Amino acid sequence: MDRTSIKDSAPAPSWFSPKRLLMIFCAINMLNYVDRGAIASNGVNGSLSICDDKGICTSGSGIQGDFKLNNFQDGVLSSAFMVGLLVASPIFASLAKSHNPFRLIGVGLSVWTFATAGCGSSIDFWSIAICRMLVGVGEASFISLAAPFIDDNAPDGQKTAWLAMFYMCIPTGIALGYVYGGFVGNHFNWRYAFWFEALLMLPFAVFGFVMKPIQLKGFSAADSKSASTSIETVDSVSEDSEVSNANLISSQSYSRAFKLKGTPIMLRQLSRFLKDMKLLLLDKVYVVNVLGYIWYNFVIGAYSYWGPKAGYNIYEMSNADMMFGGITIVCGILGTLAGGLILDHMNATISNAFKLLSGATFLGAIFCFSGFCLTSLYGFIILFSVGELLVFATQAPVNYVSLQCVKPSLRPLSMAISTVSIHIFGDVPSSPLVGVLQDHVKNWRITALTLTAVLFLAAGIWLIGVFLKSEDMSKDGENQTYARANMEPLLEESAEA
Repeated sequence: MDRTSIKDSAPAPSWFSPKRLLMIFCAINMLNYVDRGAIASNGVNGSLSICDDKGICTSGSGIQGDFKLNNFQDGVLSSAFMVGLLVASPIFASLAKSHNPFRLIGVGLSVWTFATAGCGSSIDFWSIAICRMLVGVGEASFISLAAPFIDDNAPDGQKTAWLAMFYMCIPTGIALGYVYGGFVGNHFNWRYAFWFEALLMLPFAVFGFVMKPIQLKGFSAADSKSASTSIETVDSVSEDSEVSNANLISSQSYSRAFKLKGTPIMLRQLSRFLKDMKLLLLDKVYVVNVLGYIWYNFVIGAYSYWGPKAGYNIYEMSNADMMFGGITIVCGILGTLAGGLILDHMNATISNAFKLLSGATFLGAIFCFSGFCLTSLYGFIILFSVGELLVFATQAPVNYVSLQCVKPSLRPLSMAISTVSIHIFGDVPSSPLVGVLQDHVKNWRITALTLTAVLFLAAGIWLIGVFLKSEDMSKDGENQTYARANMEPLLEESAEA
């Protein structure tokens, strides 16, 4: 079967170019993290009412004041989204094999929109806590599938630079969220912050449904549940001309074949998920990459929570929040972009990515560790800023490895499991464990130095990856014939228009 007939059977291309796709995903990612920053801002989060010795009380403000939340309940709200995120990420990644991934993003963003609007309409702690969990469910579809879409559409020499632009939206979005939440909460009401977010996300949710779907490399063109059987059958066929013929077999015949077996759909989904998980866990390159990322995130998560308090106690900073926040935002943006550009300049390969991950993390650890050893505030700021710049340079390379070390159809699950792992084993336990350490040693400098030393462990793990035999699986032949037919109209501006 020639290429023309395959191309004719593919969906008509969507109107947007790869650059427009990147801008749309960056805007969505930015809005996700604006929400994270907004709920942590003083304008939205607020405070409890306080009474002085004379019995004069100030009224509470924000979520904490309106719902009279204690600090534990307030802390639960800030991390409640994580429950939905961790549960739903693998589910959306698995569904990508039986449903069009772009439609799944539309579903996820719709859940995010309604959940965020629900946060603004909540009446008590439990109602807003449930809505925050649903926000995580909505976000799960996006974080699992957006990076593979960007990877498919980015020019060959700029893949990590494009990923860097996408992940740069994380520190930028959080910073904007602090400002946005403070402004809306102080001038209007904290509820309006969530309602405005929902309105801003709504067009993107609708966009996911009304636009013609784009297929990920390695997935069937069918936008239906029968797509999963087609994928599994194609994988079992040889990588020569038989692949093209197998893609053209009707989905009805596959459906009838499965009906004869009488296997429930859920069991087939579970079986495929377990098979894919086994492939990921047996992939040494992927496991080493995620292990290094876990320890890296262990430090970054604790820095974000305890950093201002450590800085205040060690250097008696009067504006520790602004100081650490400013360093993190500036270094996060510049470091993330620099990491992507440097890897592209080095010739983006998995081996070079591990070299950059190990080297940047090791040097960053030295600067941060040296900074906490100094007694001078200004010396600390200079060294810590350089260290943060180097540490944030890992964002694009580490995700590049997660995308390239697995075959295309496993990329959504690869990103989902990576995200789940770095949170469950990284930033979620790090803050309380560092708190326990500080309670024991009662010295913030020793605590900060001990935490920073963990970065050397992350650098060592990533160094192992340099010596592992690695192969860029993104050039794997699965569904490559279809991928070329489906993607060329998107990558090349139509001359017929």
